[in-house]
Amino acid sequence: MTDILVIEHDPITEHFLVHTLRQQGYTVTTAHTGQEGLTQAKTLQPAVIICDWNIPGTVDGLTICQTVKQSIDLSTTFFLLLTSRHSIADRVKGLELGADDLLSTPVDVNELRARVRAGLRLHQLARDLRQQKQRLEDELAEAEAYVRSLLPHSQGGRVPIHARFVPSQQLGGDCYDYYWLDPDYLVMYLLDVSGHGLGSALLSTSVLNVLRSQSLPDVNFYRPEKVLKALNETFQMSDQNQKYFTIWYGVLNCANRQLLYASAGHPPAILISEQPQGFSAERLRTPGMPIGMMPEARYQWQRCQVPPNSTLYLFSDGLYEVLQDNREYIGLDGFIDFLSQGQRQKHVDDILQSVEQRRSANSATDDMSLVAITLD
Repeated sequence: MTDILVIEHDPITEHFLVHTLRQQGYTVTTAHTGQEGLTQAKTLQPAVIICDWNIPGTVDGLTICQTVKQSIDLSTTFFLLLTSRHSIADRVKGLELGADDLLSTPVDVNELRARVRAGLRLHQLARDLRQQKQRLEDELAEAEAYVRSLLPHSQGGRVPIHARFVPSQQLGGDCYDYYWLDPDYLVMYLLDVSGHGLGSALLSTSVLNVLRSQSLPDVNFYRPEKVLKALNETFQMSDQNQKYFTIWYGVLNCANRQLLYASAGHPPAILISEQPQGFSAERLRTPGMPIGMMPEARYQWQRCQVPPNSTLYLFSDGLYEVLQDNREYIGLDGFIDFLSQGQRQKHVDDILQSVEQRRSANSATDDMSLVAITLD
């Protein structure tokens, strides 16, 4: 591996630099023109480049510097610009164009050695940071794959269900699930943990595993309000790094089409039904604090009779807390209006695409989860 690439047209200066650096035990390669220097840099990927500002030709030192700093492969290379210019304006210009440091000519031996040692240290530090970053990204990708593997697939059959999860970061705090308690009773829920990233994802998957395994002690999972009460007792935010979550939890009796549900600070589920005069939208929500906020929080349940030709939508607030180009948010009312317009069942992908199309280009994103349950 080449430690240092010297790009210098003056043979005396080149000889001095090469001789001094090789005496220090460095591996040194030279180039005499700007184009040759760029070619060598891309091929050798040196730790340090020492380049003359005023190298002749169409490719001068500043052009080389800009090109090197824009290259991903050379992003950790320390660029030392050699210059006889001593004005503050010139030196500032060189640094602004990407040079890591400047070395004045005629070159002082001790200064040269010190700058090169510093450059090599920074190069190694940058390489170590990049490797750590890559390892972290690999681990996050593995964690993302694990979280996604826990989420249920869309299903057909007796009760068709389609669902999507779009995190704002690589990992998010939204989570949902649906499964049969017995041949007639279908559980469905969607939760949203405060914050984003790994901490939120860990809590959401912990809740999912607890509910899926039905490991809350002495809890009747057919009773939504009792499930929320047990979750609140188990996942107090004081024990969860100050994180809490909202949730909508429902149990559908497919034999008599009765839906029992309860919510804890979560947006309402929306039941879209086909009526003779068009489509109606019913908001299904009960009062209740988010899970983990207050140990003594109380939760209530409600019952709903599901009419034929209906679709039930569960979603997180990221689907309607969306800033549009007119600087107004879609809002819950606007999102519900969209769900109830045009057709009974809108596919989850079409809904997500519509939300993204209405989002302002520079607005922040939140985790988005959406579950659509077809109840014919």
